[in-house]
Amino acid sequence: MLSKKYFALEQSGKVADVYIFGDITSWEWLESDVSSYTLAMQLKALDADVINVHINSYGGEVAEGLAIYNVLRDHKAKVVTRCDGFACSAASVVFMAGEERIMNSTSLLMIHNAWTAAIGDAAELRKQADDLEKISDTAGNAYRDAGLELTEEELAALLAAETWITPAEALEWGFATSVTKQQQGEGKAAASAMRPLFKLIAGARSQPPAQEAEQPPGPTEEDSNPKGGAPDRRRALMQAMISVTAKKGG
Repeated sequence: MLSKKYFALEQSGKVADVYIFGDITSWEWLESDVSSYTLAMQLKALDADVINVHINSYGGEVAEGLAIYNVLRDHKAKVVTRCDGFACSAASVVFMAGEERIMNSTSLLMIHNAWTAAIGDAAELRKQADDLEKISDTAGNAYRDAGLELTEEELAALLAAETWITPAEALEWGFATSVTKQQQGEGKAAASAMRPLFKLIAGARSQPPAQEAEQPPGPTEEDSNPKGGAPDRRRALMQAMISVTAKKGG
């Protein structure tokens, strides 16, 4: 049975499912937080052929994201990453660790350059800016190694603009290898009373005048539409509803 925790690792046979539904951080203050150390220790003892990594995270620390990315890439199992909601910032780096990278049709990636808060004199702030450029460039290798259908200039522009990426864009640009849609079973629609109701309404509209005359006495079309025009649809609707109710009762 699936754990209710935001971060969890479940295994069934040779298939394991990792759920990262919280922040990626070195300090696990909340139940939803995940660190590279926690994940690495769990994966180290994991004997699996396939690891499905489900992601819904706003991201977190770059160093932790890169470490999780590398731990997954180094594992002997086939890694399949799945974006179940948002995979933002460092979480988008983790998403790129998958040999298969699957976007849900109702999910989003978000990529951007690394940022930080800094204090100090002019020299210190200049150094921080230089360091951030190196960190961003290194994190960007996670995207480049996937073989994107983008030039260096195009990727740099997306990172600088803090870009939200749709499933279609992720597939086109190479961030994702496939997009999956949530399937709606026919049974749900068939179980609704609306489908037979609509069919009955359509049937009532198509009935010839002779059949209309056999209905119980009631207002005529002229009475309902003294000025002419389209037939009164309310009567057909009421008759259809009565028919549905009668069938349920039988």
